[in-house]
Amino acid sequence: MPTETIGIIHPGAMGISVAASALRSGHQVCYASEGRNDATRARASEHDLRDLGTLSELCQRCTIIISVCPPHAAEDVAQQVIHHGFNGLYLDANAISPQKTQRIDEKLTSAGIPFVDGGIIGGPAWEHGETWLYLSGGEKEAKRIAECFSAGPLETSIIGEEIGKASALKMCYASYTKGTTALLTGILALSEALDVRPELMAQWERDWPGFPTQTESRARRVTAKAWRFAGEMDEIASTFEAAGLHGGFHRAAGQIYSKLSGFKDTGDLPEIDEVLSALLYGW
Repeated sequence: MPTETIGIIHPGAMGISVAASALRSGHQVCYASEGRNDATRARASEHDLRDLGTLSELCQRCTIIISVCPPHAAEDVAQQVIHHGFNGLYLDANAISPQKTQRIDEKLTSAGIPFVDGGIIGGPAWEHGETWLYLSGGEKEAKRIAECFSAGPLETSIIGEEIGKASALKMCYASYTKGTTALLTGILALSEALDVRPELMAQWERDWPGFPTQTESRARRVTAKAWRFAGEMDEIASTFEAAGLHGGFHRAAGQIYSKLSGFKDTGDLPEIDEVLSALLYGW
C-alpha cells in the first residue's frame, strides 16, 4: 500500500482522531496552523501532525485532503481547496445533507478533483469498534480512502458508488440520536417551567428505571457540542424536506441546540439546572 500525504481540515476533537488513525496506518498527516486557535495547534502537536502553515501549502503538498469541519463551513472549505489548486483526492466527512454533498461533488469534479462522500457515526475514534466512517463514491477512490485507516481504530465501510449515500446514512442516524437528545432536553425544560419536574422524573423512574438519570446526563453532556449540532439539525431538516417529509422537528431541535451554544469552551460539565436555565431564560 503506497504511503499517502494526508491533509486534515481541521483537527478538532473528531478530526484529530481521524488523523491519528491515518498516522497509525503508516501515512503522513499534515494540517495548516494559519488561523487555527491554540487548542487546535496543541492537539496537532501532541499527535505529531506536520504543520504546513497555510491551506495553500497543504493543497500543494498533500495527495488526499479530508474535510472534518462544522456543517455550515463544508462548502466554503471545498471552494477554498479548489481555489488553491488542489489536484488530489478529496473526502468530505462532514455531517451534511446528501444535497449539499452532491453540490460539493459537482464543484470539485468540475475542477478535476475526484471526490468521496463520507459519514462518521460515533464519537472520536480512539477505540476499535466504536466509530465508523461510511464511504460512497467511485470504487477505486473509496478503497483508497479506506486504506488510509487500515490499522484502525477508525472502522471503514464502503456502502456504494452513489455520492450522497454515506451522508444520507449519517443524517438518518443522527436524526434519532441527536434529535431525541434535543427533545428530551426540551421536555426537561418544559417540566421545569411548569413546576412538575420532580413528578415527571418520579414517573419516568417507575416506567423505566434509570431513565431520569440517563436523560439528565445526555442533556448535560451534549452542551459541549451544542454549537455544532445546531447546524447539523438544519442539515437533517433539509434532508427530510428533500425527501418530501417534514423537517420542522429537527429545525426546532436546532433551536434548542442554539440556545445551548453558550456552553462551548466553558470547560466543566454544567449542572442540569444550568442547562435548563439557559433554555428557559437565555444567557
